Amino acid sequence: MKKKKIKKILTKKKPERSLLVSIRERAGRNNSGKITVRHRGGGVKRNYRIINFGQEKLNIPGKIVALEYDPNRTAYLALINYTDKTKAYILAPDNVKIGDTIITAESAEIRPGNRMRVKNIPVGTEVHNVEMEPASSGKLIRSAGSSARILTLEDKYVHLQMPSKEVRKINAQCFATIGAVSHPEHRFTIIGKAGSPRLKRRRPRVRGLAMNTSDHPHGGGEGRTGIGFSGPKTRWGKPALGVKTRKRKYTNKFIIKGRPRKR
Repeated sequence: MKKKKIKKILTKKKPERSLLVSIRERAGRNNSGKITVRHRGGGVKRNYRIINFGQEKLNIPGKIVALEYDPNRTAYLALINYTDKTKAYILAPDNVKIGDTIITAESAEIRPGNRMRVKNIPVGTEVHNVEMEPASSGKLIRSAGSSARILTLEDKYVHLQMPSKEVRKINAQCFATIGAVSHPEHRFTIIGKAGSPRLKRRRPRVRGLAMNTSDHPHGGGEGRTGIGFSGPKTRWGKPALGVKTRKRKYTNKFIIKGRPRKR
């Protein structure tokens, strides 16, 4: 994909300084210094953009003054100037442009960028940045190009079809933003070279089959051999494929229809 097409809609090169925070890179380590996420480290230094996922300013319109790139996520950001003279970053919805006005309200015009309670959104509308509980800030559907669909309103809940085709119940008092997330062409991005992931703090992964027996269950042997098991295992000897990894969670009761199985 040509970079020129991607950057055409971006209008600002430098981020808003008042909305930047310097964060320390921990290379996948927790507060004890133990590696909890492997294959992380190095990369280009970058600052974190403070994003207002909740958009709590009710009935205060804001104007989109810039569309910016964010190195910390796949979606683009929109810089908003509110009428009360405050600024904020939000996830840029798809098909918005400079000068558009957005608003968060109980009920508003069905237009990309407007945010309202899901009970007031018509059936069939695409939404993103959805709250899981009222007043908890947006948690669901925040990656580039993703969106969920309102299916129906039932009592105190709204049925929401997730990007994975899973159908889930959401409290009708939760807020959601109209439209899909920006940068849908992210899925077609070509990495191009090994150096690109390294700049994004992703270190190389080594196949278990290429390791020693002491380092991985798949390792060892003379020459090119099989893994020696009926199914692949993780580095710690647990089954790697065909095993459910989701633990019992209180949110399971809100799932009406599970996501389809991969063939």
